[in-house]
Order: sequence, then structure tokens, then C-alpha cells
Amino acid sequence: MPTDVSTWLREQREARGWTRSEMARQLIAAGRARGDRQLPGLDGMCHNIYRWERGGPMSERYKLHYCRAFGIQPAQFAPGPIPEPAARPAVLAIPAVADRPGIPMAYQGQPVSAAVPVRPVPALPVSGFAVYREAEGPGLGEFSVKREVLMAAHEGSEHAERAERRDVGPATMEQLRADVVRLSAEFMTGEPLASFLEMRRVRARIFRVLDQQLWPRDQADLYFLLGCLADLMAAAASDLGYPQAAEELIRSGWAYATAIDHRPLMAHLRLQLADNSYWHNQPQQARDLAEDGLRYLDDGPNAAHLHLRYAMAAAQLGDADRAYRAISQGRDSREHEYTDDVLEIGGEFAISRASHLRDVGAALTGIEGADQEAIDELERAVAAFEAGPGPGEQHGFAGKPLATIDLATLHLRSGALDAAVTTLAPVLALPSAQRITALTSRLRLVRAELHRSLYARSVPAQELDERIEEFGRDTVPAGIRSLPGGPG
Repeated sequence: MPTDVSTWLREQREARGWTRSEMARQLIAAGRARGDRQLPGLDGMCHNIYRWERGGPMSERYKLHYCRAFGIQPAQFAPGPIPEPAARPAVLAIPAVADRPGIPMAYQGQPVSAAVPVRPVPALPVSGFAVYREAEGPGLGEFSVKREVLMAAHEGSEHAERAERRDVGPATMEQLRADVVRLSAEFMTGEPLASFLEMRRVRARIFRVLDQQLWPRDQADLYFLLGCLADLMAAAASDLGYPQAAEELIRSGWAYATAIDHRPLMAHLRLQLADNSYWHNQPQQARDLAEDGLRYLDDGPNAAHLHLRYAMAAAQLGDADRAYRAISQGRDSREHEYTDDVLEIGGEFAISRASHLRDVGAALTGIEGADQEAIDELERAVAAFEAGPGPGEQHGFAGKPLATIDLATLHLRSGALDAAVTTLAPVLALPSAQRITALTSRLRLVRAELHRSLYARSVPAQELDERIEEFGRDTVPAGIRSLPGGPG
């Protein structure tokens, strides 16, 4: 039965953003630093931590190891306020989350440690971050973005496998599914951090439902929804400037998808991971992930999206032949009638025709000698975005700006500086809360063109370059970077 000490142990661990595995590593390191060579391995220490946090007895030996790991004096090993460590910076306390046993990851990687030093929290910028104050409530004075994103990733990793049985009421299941559908749609047009926090709230509710005993059919449905939420949260984390947290969220989603053998969801998770790699300048990894995703899905809009992400990465790597072939395969996949559970969620999970055209244009932009083909596709994409989404489609706020950035790049290649300036004007006027990583990543192509000798003495070119640099100073990740624990 939990005691005051067991609760204190758990809260101290969670305040530092440590999973049980990370706590075990810290205790082993602390013990070895004290000369203790008779410690159990990682699995054995994790079991001990699980037992201690539920009221099991602990020897004085391990209390000393805990004190060293926490950076406190032995006299401070007791329930009460989180003390000021003697040898480490203080850490930010957050509300404790429900204890859940950890599970092995479905594939590569380990959770990221998330200890965050306390610093005075500056006022949030007036721009899009004002909405986050409303979303988070009066406790936002101690809000740490890194804490929120990484702890959410850790919670998903630790909860990615349960196996108990009981019925879930149909009203509850319908509401949870409706929440995921709503969040997928809202993410397309909303601000990333506000969306992320709402996704986390819904995920916590599904966790609570999974804590009951469930029949296998209900568990499978909930695993599917958790996999979709992990996918969405990964997209938001990437937009916020946390690619590693995005990868961890995708790993937890992969655990759910493989547990129920949901191949369309597995394909979309691969697509999300490929996107994360592509927008963070890892084209080879993006290409390989997109190719792997096609093992799970070979038809429909999401298969087409995988082909196009492969094409964009291949073009960036200078492989024009494979890029053209992937573009052709993407067009074929999109033309076929196809539906599945993932597509039915809609929003982020269903690429629109306009987005398809934009990605074709983006791939062609990277192929030498394909400028006119790229312009034609991108102009069709912009027209499709301006015409509005078709039946069952939705356009995200970044869709048209991404297309116009590539158009501006092509204008600059042809020497049409004035056209590039005009084309980019709406993009550079976007509110800071919508200036996501994908946009700043793509604007590098524009700046590369502006730095060519053709524009070396052009004042308008220099002014445009300065405006792009200013745009990059007031993005979502840049705004968050000014907060304690923001991305480095």
C-alpha cells in the first residue's frame, strides 16, 4: 500500500521528468559513484523502484543512493516540499501522472531524459502564445514547454501495452473516437501547442479507460485511437521544434499499431516519421522510412503521400530517376478507389488533392531541369488551395504557404525577383503561432537562391533575405525557445 515516502519517491522522480528506467540508471550510477558494486541490473532496479513506489521497504543503502541521485542531503530524504538540491540545479515540479509499468519499445530507441532546471518564467509573447495561457489555466506561471512535450512522450512510452478485459460503454467509445476525429481536423488549422495540450488531455482519458479490465475488441479500438493520437502528437511536437520527442511518440504509436496489426496505421506512422526526418534535414532517412512505409500500404491517398515523400527526399539527394518514378507511382495510387480506418479519421490522416499537387511540385523543384514542370504543378496546387477543400478534404494552414515558397524559389532561379517578393508576401505575414518548422525549413531554399551571385548587389534581394531572417526569429520553435526548457 502506498505510503507518504512511496508517494514522495514517485513525485521526486516525476518532477525530474524521469521514467522508471531513467531512475534506475541514476541509482546505479549513484551507487557506483559511492563504490557499491553489488547493485542489480537495470531490470532488477526497475522492479525495485516499482516496489518502493508502492510502499515496499527500502534499506538505508538505497536511501543514500537516492539522495545522491536527487542531489539532496540524507536529512532531506522524507516527504515534504521538493528540496533545493545541494549539488544540482533545482527542478521544476509538475503534477504527478498515474503510475504505469513500462514496456519494451516496439522498435529502435530509448526514451529521452527530461530533467529541466528551474528559471524565472518570462511573460509569454503576445502573439499566438496567448491562447496557451487560457488552455493551461492559472498554473502556467510554472509552465515548461520541454517538460510538457517530453513528459507526454514518456507517458505514452510507459503505457503502450496493457492486457486486461472489460466492456467499454458505447457512448464512451463514440466520444473518444469523436475527440480524435475533431483533434485531427483542428490540428490542420489550429496552433500547434494548443492542439498538443488538448491531444494530451484526450490521451489521458483513454489511459484511464484502459486502466479498467477490457474485452479484447474494446482494447483494440482504444489502441487504434491511441496510435492515431501518438501520430498527431508527433506532428505537433515536430512543429514545435522537438524532433526527438516526435520520434518517441511515434514509437509508442508503433507499439499500439503492431499490437493490433493495423497496417494502414503502421504505414501512416512511418509517413509521420519520414516527415519528421525530412523537415529536420535528414533526406536519406526520410526516403528510407517512406519506402518502408509502403510495405504496409500500397494504395490510396496515404500510399500516394508515402510515394511523394520518397520523391521529395530522392530529389534532394540528387536521384532524379527515382524521384520521377515515385511521382508517377504516387499519382497511380491516388487514382484508385480506397478507404480504411485511418482515412476515415480525416484531417491530418487524409492528404487533399491540393496537398498532393504541392508535394509533386516540391519534388520537381529539387530536380535539375524540371523548373517549368514544377511551376505548373505548384500553380495548380495554389489554385486548388484557393478553391477550398473538396468533399471529405481539409486544408491545413501550411499547405498554400509551402506551395508559394517553392514557387518563389523557382521565380528566383529564373531571375524574377519581383515575382518572388510578391509571392512570398503572404507567407512572411503569417502570425508567429503558425510559423512551423516545415515553413522555415523550406525557406532555406529561397535564401540559397538569394545568395547566388546573380543577386549579390541587389538591394531588394538583400531586403527579402532580411525579411526571411526576421520571419525565422519569430516562429513557433523560436518563441518557445525563449521559455524555460525550450528547444535548444
